[in-house]
Formats: sequence, structure tokens, C-alpha cells
Amino acid sequence: MPELDVAQVKIQGVDLILIKLDAAHARQSFPLKKKARQELQQKAKSAGLAGTVVTVWDAGGGNMGFLSPPEYSSFFGGINLAYVAANINGKLSS
Repeated sequence: MPELDVAQVKIQGVDLILIKLDAAHARQSFPLKKKARQELQQKAKSAGLAGTVVTVWDAGGGNMGFLSPPEYSSFFGGINLAYVAANINGKLSS
């Protein structure tokens, strides 16, 4: 079973679980991206990780794509993949 890199971070007092997905995720439809995030949220909870899952991926051109609950999307203006990579502190089986 593949393992995904996980960055458990606290941003503005909110516990987030940033999970980096393959760049091919960018080509998925929104419903598939949403389903993947929901499934990873369940896996994170089962693994004992506390926080809200946010999926991130390389969107090309130096941009980071992400999917989070709407109330957290404003947190990601200053976050990029370098931030995610610097904060990787675990793995999650997909």
C-alpha cells in the first residue's frame, strides 16, 4: 500500500493535515478531488491523526493546487509546496 507524505501543522490556531498528492491529481474532476480528500480524512482519523485534511499538489508553473473545506481556503495564500515539504513529519497509507 503506497504511503503519502503528511505535514501536520497548526495555522492560525487550526490543526491541519496537509497531504501531498501526485501532480496528476490536478487533472481530476472536482468531485473526484473531493472524494479523495474525504477518504484521506477518514484514513487520517483512523490512524489517530488530529486535524482537517487538506490535499495539495503541484499545479504547474510554480503553483500549488489544494482542496480544503471552504472556511480554511484563506489560509493558503502564503503557503507553497516548499512550505509543505519543509513540514513533512509523517506518512499515511493511502
